[in-house]
Amino acid sequence: MKFLDQIKWNADGLVPAIIQEQSTGRVLMMAWMNRASLEQTLKTQKTWFWSRSRQKFWMKGETSGHVQVVKSVSFDCDADTVLIQVEQTGAACHEGYHSCFFRTVDPSGESWSVSEAQFQTPDQIYGRA
Repeated sequence: MKFLDQIKWNADGLVPAIIQEQSTGRVLMMAWMNRASLEQTLKTQKTWFWSRSRQKFWMKGETSGHVQVVKSVSFDCDADTVLIQVEQTGAACHEGYHSCFFRTVDPSGESWSVSEAQFQTPDQIYGRA
């Protein structure tokens, strides 16, 4: 059976994809993929996703230039989550951080702080100046 036929897509035809930097093991982002975006990711070796808010198929870096080159694709034991290891160019986060997980919660849960430097502002990345 083909890999794509193994995946347990949710009711909307989507599967969560965890994007991890291969060289460091750092989780960069989580996004949703439909069958077409996962097929395109495998074909092009660049990450493609489905935007639930915009109802749009998109490639990471198509606007910002911050592309992700796919190094490996795997899936979990339940076949309901995909892990994609990548080589990241620039910021993975649309807010200009290396990882979308740039906020760290205090152990008390009462507060949080930004835990890494911002590469660029969204205005710098997307030219909204």
